[in-house]
Amino acid sequence: MKIAILSRNARLYSTQRLVEVARERGHVVRVLDPLRCYVRIAPGEVEIRYKGKALHDIDAAIPRIGTSSTFYGTAVLRQLEMMGVYTPNSSDAVLRARDKLRCLQILAAKGLDMPVTVFGDNPDDTTDVLDLLGDPPHVIKLNEGSQGTGVVLAEKRSASQSVVEAFRGLYANFLVQEFIAEAKGSDLRCFVVGGQVVAAMQRDAVAGEFRANLHRGGTAVAAKLTTAEKRISVDAAEALGLGIAGVDLLRSKRGPLVLEVNASPGLEGIEAASGVNVAEHIIRHLERHVGKAPKRT
Repeated sequence: MKIAILSRNARLYSTQRLVEVARERGHVVRVLDPLRCYVRIAPGEVEIRYKGKALHDIDAAIPRIGTSSTFYGTAVLRQLEMMGVYTPNSSDAVLRARDKLRCLQILAAKGLDMPVTVFGDNPDDTTDVLDLLGDPPHVIKLNEGSQGTGVVLAEKRSASQSVVEAFRGLYANFLVQEFIAEAKGSDLRCFVVGGQVVAAMQRDAVAGEFRANLHRGGTAVAAKLTTAEKRISVDAAEALGLGIAGVDLLRSKRGPLVLEVNASPGLEGIEAASGVNVAEHIIRHLERHVGKAPKRT
C-alpha cells in the first residue's frame, strides 16, 4: 500500500511514528507538505502535483493538517479524494471538527451531552446571551483555537462581559460555555480509531490553571473509561464522520460531556501515558479499508 501523510513537518513525533509503523508493516509511505501541493481543476480531469512531479497511485492519505493551514490543506485532501484515495478523515469531516461551533451543533443534534454553550454577534445582545448561559464562572473560547490557546475563564459577570467585548474588538469568532467545576481541572482524551476507543488518558492541569492541555504544562496518566464514556466518544467521532479522532470529555455530575473533537490528534502524549501503540492501530485501520498488509521482506 502507498500511503501519503499530509504534514507540514516530517520531524513531528506523530508524523514520524506513522511513517515508522507503516514502513515496519511493509508499506511505502511519503510525507507531503500540503502547502507544496498544487492542483489542476478542469472537467473530467483530476491532477495534483508536488514539487514539480505528478502524484499518482496513492492508496491512502492520513491528514495531519494544522489549524493554520486548514483551508488549503483540506482543499488538497479533497483533490486526493476525487482521485479515489482513501482517507479515514475526509476533508468535510476535518472542517466540521475544526469549527467548534459547527461541531457542537452537530453533536447537539445527535443528542450528545456537552457543556451548555451560547454565542452571539451583536454587542447589544451580550447581556441576554450571558443570561441564556446562567451565572459565572464562564469559559470563553475562540472558535478556531487549539491546544488551549484563546480560552479564558471569567469568574465574574463583569469579567465575562469584558472578555466578550475584547474578543469582539478583535473581530474574533468565539463561544461562551458553562464551567464544569466538578471536573477540577481534569479532562479525558479518548483516541478513537475505526469506531473503537483504542487508548485513553486523563489530563490534569497544573496548580492555578483550569486548562488540562499538555501544551499548557498539564500532566497525563492512563485512564480507565466507563462504558458511557467509550460510547459517547465513538458516537462523537461518528457524528462528525471521523475515522480517527481525539475526543475530549469532562466528567460531570450529569455524566460525560463532550468538550471538543480533534481531527488531527497528537500521538506523543497518548502513547506515553497509555502505553498503547496508537500509530499501529491507525495503520491497521488503513489496511482494513484499502488492503491487507503485505508480507514483510
